[in-house]
Amino acid sequence: MSTAHLVRNQDGHYWGRGKRWVDGRDVARVMTFSHQDEAVNTVFELSSKDIGLRCDVLSLNLLEGKLPKLEISTIPLPVDPSDDPSDDRNNEEDLENTPGSPPSEEEMVSNKDEV
Repeated sequence: MSTAHLVRNQDGHYWGRGKRWVDGRDVARVMTFSHQDEAVNTVFELSSKDIGLRCDVLSLNLLEGKLPKLEISTIPLPVDPSDDPSDDRNNEEDLENTPGSPPSEEEMVSNKDEV
């Protein structure tokens, strides 16, 4: 019987293949490790970036080569600010038109022509 190792945090979320936390609804999105030391290394890397993080390494027996159903966390997943489409901070047009911003090349050329 094969064993898979998973990383689960204090909120019941599992470390996912997309390098972000998932709630466990879709077991295909959960990162599995064939060796426990790989999972422990991942915990070390994650906790070095977030000192408040508490993780467990779970060892589960695979059923016919697949993960069994996982306990789904009732705590909402953390929101990744880069996923928010309403966030305008990265909009280059807004940054170019803000008062006090450096002039663009076109503005500098047109100002030279006026002098």
